[in-house]
Amino acid sequence: MSHEEVIAATREWIEKAVIGLNLCPFAKSVYVKNQVRIVVSDARHFDAFLEQLDEELDFIAAASPEDVDTTLLVHPTLFPDFLLFNDVLEIADEAVTEHELEGVIQIASFHPDFQFEGTEPDDISNYTNRSPFPTLHLIREASLDKAVEAFPEAEMIYERNIETLQKLGLAGWKALGLATSKNDGKKD
Repeated sequence: MSHEEVIAATREWIEKAVIGLNLCPFAKSVYVKNQVRIVVSDARHFDAFLEQLDEELDFIAAASPEDVDTTLLVHPTLFPDFLLFNDVLEIADEAVTEHELEGVIQIASFHPDFQFEGTEPDDISNYTNRSPFPTLHLIREASLDKAVEAFPEAEMIYERNIETLQKLGLAGWKALGLATSKNDGKKD
């Protein structure tokens, strides 16, 4: 896939799922202001991907939040296995520490086959973190703190998201045209 196709699929996921289903009540404001940076990685191996993560951590730390509030680092092919990608999150968190960005940047992960511990692969709750491609989300903690202050009961977002997806069901998710898992029929 071209970078444009990866970005288009990622934007569609943001618009239909993250914002459309209100899975993240903080996403719309930065998205409509074009403060979401989407970077597609072409790294051919893990070390090169980590170098790109280092570059993105430096970039977002130096950028004005008014220009870039958050970054999605997407790799469409390097991490097809969710468990391997889940291990990448631990290393990414270590990179935050190495860059002395603890308390400044945090990283969340999304994957086409995301699976919470203790759930079955087809459990609808997993879709709260399913994206078209393996993605690391670099989030400014100051922006997150500000959004949490403005959103009553932010700690309930996770539970509300599961309720939303349970009401929607797998058929509803598929109807959005956002099939992400190899188990639920990716759209062509």
